[in-house]
Amino acid sequence: MVELRGSFHEELDAVRDLIVTLAAHVTEAIPLATEALIDNNLEIAQEVIQHDVDLDLLSVEIEERCYALIALQQPMASDMRSIVTAMKINGEYERSGDLAVNICKGLRRSYGMTLSPILRGLITSMSEEATRLTRLSVDAYAERHVALAAALPDIDDRLDDLQIEFIEAIFNAHQNGEILLQETVQLALIARFYERIGDHAVNIGERVLYMVTGASPEREVRDELTTELHDTIESEASKLAEGEME
Repeated sequence: MVELRGSFHEELDAVRDLIVTLAAHVTEAIPLATEALIDNNLEIAQEVIQHDVDLDLLSVEIEERCYALIALQQPMASDMRSIVTAMKINGEYERSGDLAVNICKGLRRSYGMTLSPILRGLITSMSEEATRLTRLSVDAYAERHVALAAALPDIDDRLDDLQIEFIEAIFNAHQNGEILLQETVQLALIARFYERIGDHAVNIGERVLYMVTGASPEREVRDELTTELHDTIESEASKLAEGEME
């Protein structure tokens, strides 16, 4: 029995390592997507989009290994929390990778757009904050760092403020004739993508708190209710922007 439990914890550690690897890929994808956007670089955008396939495959592997642990090992309460947390966090990082892809697709829809120094600076700042939050969230998970996990919502406030500032800047730019309506819509969506990456990092922090302390994540119900609405709004806005381009 001791040997079986040892094998179980070795496999659980392996799952944790895979999640850390997945998070590392995401933290690389975010600044690459930003570089593509700022430089109008379709080659880098394509690289990010193609690499997301590897992230999806890794995410599937993590999920399958978690299911195998539940089915074969009959984990106890604390171990079950670790597995459930791993599965939830895996999904958060996979969706963050998808958001980096969405940034690249936003570039495709607005290719050739000229960004002012103010807009370029704000995009860079949002990207840096989104990357930092993702990195901090995986540190909290790997180290079971309760204080860091609890601090993530406050750290995320900076990204929320940047998004608001950016939205104001792009609408001012549109009113001044610097960018077209469809470009304004795409940039607003892109700002939302960065902000959602931060939200996923905060969700991960709450999952870490659940894993370590057993406290239920406060945001989970609200996020599940609002995610579908946000996706619908973004889809319709993208269609509007594409229609304006035609």
